[in-house]
Amino acid sequence: MDIKRQLTLRQECSFEGKGLHTGKYARLTVKPAPENTGIVFHRMDLGADAFVEALAENVSNTARSTTICKDGVCVITIEHLMSALTGVGVDNAIIELDNEEVPILDGSAHFFAEAFLKTGLKVQKADRVYIHLSEDLEISDPETGSCIKFSPADKPSYDVTVDFGSKVLGVQSAHWDLSVDYDTQIGCCRTFVFFHEIEYLFKNNLVKGGDLDNAIVIVEHPASEEQVSNLTALFNCPGLKVTGHGYLNNIKLHFENECGRHKLLDLIGDLRLAGGYLNAKIVAFKPGHKLNTRAAAAIRDLTKKSENE
Repeated sequence: MDIKRQLTLRQECSFEGKGLHTGKYARLTVKPAPENTGIVFHRMDLGADAFVEALAENVSNTARSTTICKDGVCVITIEHLMSALTGVGVDNAIIELDNEEVPILDGSAHFFAEAFLKTGLKVQKADRVYIHLSEDLEISDPETGSCIKFSPADKPSYDVTVDFGSKVLGVQSAHWDLSVDYDTQIGCCRTFVFFHEIEYLFKNNLVKGGDLDNAIVIVEHPASEEQVSNLTALFNCPGLKVTGHGYLNNIKLHFENECGRHKLLDLIGDLRLAGGYLNAKIVAFKPGHKLNTRAAAAIRDLTKKSENE
């Protein structure tokens, strides 16, 4: 797929559901937009002028998801939607939202990507904005050992390796380039959480909208019958048990490395905050929202510097 021109949706697509972290119900509509609009969110509940552009300089929080904020207008958990828009190839869209958090749906980008593909894309007159690097770039976090390396390339390619020190997950790798079908191979991969983290997350109001339909639950440490029963009551999900592979039986994995593929999904969405389509070879080790958005910001800075020279 060698796209020369910008693309937008042929018609609007609507979604609704609760936010993963706030638990608030929201309605979201992704609308076609004129050339060179980029991806812009409109908080309809805050008024006619409540817009925030999906750009790295507007990132305000990366705790468990990516939040953007501008002039008091904030949108939480944008990464799955941004990933779907990028994976399918949408350059320009206005996203209308009537609450503060994007619906989590099934914990993946599948429903977004599926709707965009079904609606189809419209070719626009302006050239697509490709971001080309003139030299290698590396963004790292010495505390976690995480890093993302970018090398100049004619087309994008992503290679991700994740290592949580987990005997259940092991070390997982995932790859995406333009020859790989985004929706069936990456977009459908769901978010995940460790069993022992759930109680902490609830106590700290981080997953008010979490349920067992939108997350893979990894049981890293032995779980007692009482603990599983408590979770069953909390989520009203009878019949829960731990499988022999170390996961709760609430959902069946799409791929052995679904968790690794989901981290790749997140990376694609977060890096779109660089403001265009990256033509680069991207190799990431233990990526996360904080590092991903730092990398997008660094690329934005390089792009602006190049434009001013």
